Amino acid sequence: MNMNPKDKIKIPPQVMPTLDPDFRKHTFDEVPVGYGEDSAILEAWRCLGCKDAPCVKGCPVNIDIPKVMKLTAERRFVEALQVIRNDNSLPAVCGRVCPQESQCQKNCTMGKINSPVSIGNIERFLADNYSRDLPQPEIKASNSKKIAIAGSGPGGLACAYQSALYGHKVTVFEALHEPGGVLAYGIPAFRLPRKIVAEEIKILKKYGVEFKMNTIIGKTFSVEEILNNYDALYIGTGAGVPFFPEIPGEDLPGVYSANEYLTRANLMHAGKLWSKTPITVGKTTVVIGGGNVAMDAARVAMRLGSECVVIAYRRLEADMPVRREELLHAREEGIETIFLISPIEIIEGDNGRVSSIVFRKMRAVDDPVGGRSRIFETEETFTMDCEVVIFATGTSPNPTLTSNCKELELNKKGCIVVTPETCATNIPRVYAGGDAVSGASTVILAMANGKTAANAINEMFNRSKD
Repeated sequence: MNMNPKDKIKIPPQVMPTLDPDFRKHTFDEVPVGYGEDSAILEAWRCLGCKDAPCVKGCPVNIDIPKVMKLTAERRFVEALQVIRNDNSLPAVCGRVCPQESQCQKNCTMGKINSPVSIGNIERFLADNYSRDLPQPEIKASNSKKIAIAGSGPGGLACAYQSALYGHKVTVFEALHEPGGVLAYGIPAFRLPRKIVAEEIKILKKYGVEFKMNTIIGKTFSVEEILNNYDALYIGTGAGVPFFPEIPGEDLPGVYSANEYLTRANLMHAGKLWSKTPITVGKTTVVIGGGNVAMDAARVAMRLGSECVVIAYRRLEADMPVRREELLHAREEGIETIFLISPIEIIEGDNGRVSSIVFRKMRAVDDPVGGRSRIFETEETFTMDCEVVIFATGTSPNPTLTSNCKELELNKKGCIVVTPETCATNIPRVYAGGDAVSGASTVILAMANGKTAANAINEMFNRSKD
């Protein structure tokens, strides 16, 4: 891009338009409406084209971002998208849910002068508008090698895509009745429309990937049975076991983990009148937590009919791991946030269900070494009336597979131990990645693991030929 850097600085950041808050809080329609062509081009022109490309170093899959920006600015949109697809098989997904502000955009040089280039918004624009124009990728000749993948989340899909390109026969086993893993059940449609995930699944099926639903590796089939019928196994079963604080009343009707609540709403259509899957809609809903999952649960509760939704977080706002964009959207929709409070008891009402929640107030003290503030309990408590409490306080890996495969090495947190460079476990021909290895993390990191494992599995097959 042959524009003087001083002129690039003068280009204003292109703001992503969104649906009106008063309208969108009653619908699951996607909140950001996407860049138009002019906005995408102008935003791409803001890229300084840094030679050392700090943005690439911040990308878990190392996309050549300066090249993508250059091609976009020159209106070579299909070529720009192809550069992304070379390293990222789910650009329409990642353009929406990746935490770019803490990865590629965090390192953007323009961000030191003005707002960083909106790399994620441009990725979404390219994927939404030009995916159908991409040439069919080169798929190597089919061979006799078969790969089983446990879990159809982002890591499993990335592994399936890369393995299919190598010409291997891939079968994805999914525990639930629809593919997509956390992309389908964990992220609401107003952040990631179902049609986006469905389109990615359709592409994989076109490449010969087979999906088997309602099948749990470790229960329906053992790891040993899978290895008797397949040449390799990739475990991408995620982290779906919720943490609860172990306080009185957390087992009352009306108390949910965010994982269960979002699954009921997203995958089982619990908010629809025709659905047979129940979900409690309270006049007041309290969500405990400060991450993206807490924000998703709160915004879903609002859309299902709660008149008042409160997010309670035990630390300061600055400590919240949530994406700032999601916090802004939630507040625009009328969701309240209260900081420095921690739940200590949930009270049962006369109907045997949740009637209120008791909080202890906390206090924050600056850390002398400059880290996060230290949090201490106070003696002060208060009670808040509510009918629904949702805990979004973290998850750990699902033990179904690992508890039925005693040979698989785990760490103290129940995560699968792998060799980082290959994602290989201690069991020959078994690989793993994503949240099952790292604990709750991001979509793009799971995808990076899936691609790494696919490459390592292919190398293993090639070595066996020698």
